[in-house]
Amino acid sequence: MDTLSAGFDRSPHGRTVFITGATSGIGRATAVMAWEAGWSVVVTGRRADRVAEVVEAGRAAGGDVQGLVFDVRDREAVAAAIGSVPDAWAPEVLVNNAGLAVGREPVDQGVYDDWDRMVDTNVKGLLNVSREWLPRMAAGARVINVGSVAGKQAYPGGSVYNATKFAVDGLTQAMRMDLLPRGIQVGQVSPGAVETEFSLVRFKGDEGAASAVYEGFEPLRAEDVADAIWFMATRPGHVCIHDVWIMPAAQASAYHLNRAES
Repeated sequence: MDTLSAGFDRSPHGRTVFITGATSGIGRATAVMAWEAGWSVVVTGRRADRVAEVVEAGRAAGGDVQGLVFDVRDREAVAAAIGSVPDAWAPEVLVNNAGLAVGREPVDQGVYDDWDRMVDTNVKGLLNVSREWLPRMAAGARVINVGSVAGKQAYPGGSVYNATKFAVDGLTQAMRMDLLPRGIQVGQVSPGAVETEFSLVRFKGDEGAASAVYEGFEPLRAEDVADAIWFMATRPGHVCIHDVWIMPAAQASAYHLNRAES
């Protein structure tokens, strides 16, 4: 665990949001919206240089931004990082965004390491971070999990990724019930095709395969999903949005896309 802030020894300047996987894509776009809205932001990620870059960008824009470096899969590192943050920084909004897909093999040809990486990040990572923060979060706080259309509808070549996102859907519902007596709201955003680093990771750096995913239609941008997250995060206290499905106009389901003729 590496702390990039030296700012946790004071009170946050505004309301607080803690975002996992905040060095790119949806997580970073959400962080930008948060600091532009005057919130204090804690961004996290695995790569120290990427976390430092986001912290620097946020502070250059006048934001109150702190950074933590850890892998959500590493339970001890998660506990150490979150344990180092004073109670004054306990988030009013926790955004469990860290997640990934790796590979498109059918289940009978699956790669064990890829399966472990998806399960450990998408399911156990969400649980690790939530378990460390939830006991310290107050009534009125919110948890927003980043799910997927893949957690609503299975598709060929996505078996284990589907399973992890179906798990996120189920966890979100159960967390909402468990935390109801404490007044902590729980929701999720479930996006379709979003053009981020997602496909580049899924295809293990194959830029051609990654870019082909988005050919022939206009995908969502990270900012589109972040906008939905931020809408959920900033509703009045008596309003809880349970789930937002957000899709490109050209997408009707996990496997129905209207691609232009090439």
